[in-house]
Amino acid sequence: MSTYSVEVVYRGIFQKHLGVKICRGIVLAAVKEGKRGIAFGRYGDSPERNGIPAKQFAIVADTEEELQISMAQYEPKETDVSIAVDDTLCKGVESWAWYGLQPINKLLKKDGTLLVTSMEEPDALLAMAHTKEAPYHIAVVKGTVSFSGLWVYKDDHTDVRVLGAVAKVAPHLVRIGSVEQAILEEWGDELKVKSARKSYDRTEKHLVAPGTGNPETPYTFEMPKWQEMREGLVIPAIPVREQVEGWEGGYRPGRNPTFKKFTTRTMRPVVDFEKCTKCTLCWLQCPDSCFDITPDGFYDANMQACCGCGVCEAVCPVENCITMVGETAFQDNASQWEAWQKDKDGYRTWVQQVITNRPARSHGFSHVTQYKRELAEMRKTETVGQVEIINEEPGAGPG
Repeated sequence: MSTYSVEVVYRGIFQKHLGVKICRGIVLAAVKEGKRGIAFGRYGDSPERNGIPAKQFAIVADTEEELQISMAQYEPKETDVSIAVDDTLCKGVESWAWYGLQPINKLLKKDGTLLVTSMEEPDALLAMAHTKEAPYHIAVVKGTVSFSGLWVYKDDHTDVRVLGAVAKVAPHLVRIGSVEQAILEEWGDELKVKSARKSYDRTEKHLVAPGTGNPETPYTFEMPKWQEMREGLVIPAIPVREQVEGWEGGYRPGRNPTFKKFTTRTMRPVVDFEKCTKCTLCWLQCPDSCFDITPDGFYDANMQACCGCGVCEAVCPVENCITMVGETAFQDNASQWEAWQKDKDGYRTWVQQVITNRPARSHGFSHVTQYKRELAEMRKTETVGQVEIINEEPGAGPG
């Protein structure tokens, strides 16, 4: 008698339907094996916001009694499989329901599996993920990130490919035959069944030794004792301005010291200060006030506060002055202006490299025809993120 737990960590709004479909598919496949299951979203993540990390869960048990016992806790305290459907989530997650940055692998049991959709290799993903004291596994579902908009679902088979991979890394949870049956009954699409099987055949688990990964300490805090609590509801004010040594003449707005917001980001702006005309548009139009005014009058995107919305790139009147680049290309949140000040030649070379080699990213779909245009481009090249297309019908995706 056993109970198994799966979490899907996804980008709010952009990937909500994807997370729901994966968890529902796991439960439907488990039922084919005579097990019991339930799929649900995390209450604390509602209402969702664009890009904010959020969760869906799937709980599977051998008996109804075990399932009911597990549901006495609203959400699992540990998981057999943690699924990140955007590889930038490997850097850590911070949703409405959490306090500060938390590791993507935080809930994984010993010998559990972190399953990531990405074009990156496992070593690159582990460099982003925080260290863990217990050993676990990592597996990659090869493919570009699947983002949708509020009104359209990008049916590129990411959901069924993840289901096939789950069957490979956790056969005690669901078997591939059950996954195939569930897909056929739920979607009635033989092509999706083939995609799940191909993903199953291609997925490999890699052992992660204790201590492997990003050594930074995630956010921690201690709950106040009852005699330390304030009376009533008190929300401390945030200073209008942050005093920074060496920034005389510049301006950095006060910001929340706990909620950094940057885990919302899948892309970040790269600024070529030598092209900047100091027009102020990026600073004025940024919806999160993430630009700091430097002592010499430039505008430096503070990567602790930047959500990666891309508004600054859109409003900048100078070509290639601000370029949005995929978040996986960066290892820290260091100031770009400070790097430019220290070594202008080196910074110039770095900007050209990171812009030239930037991976294709998308915030989602602004309208249905955007997805149709992408499908047309897919058919021209016959690849989607180096994963073969196995059908030319609209809505079909990589196998």
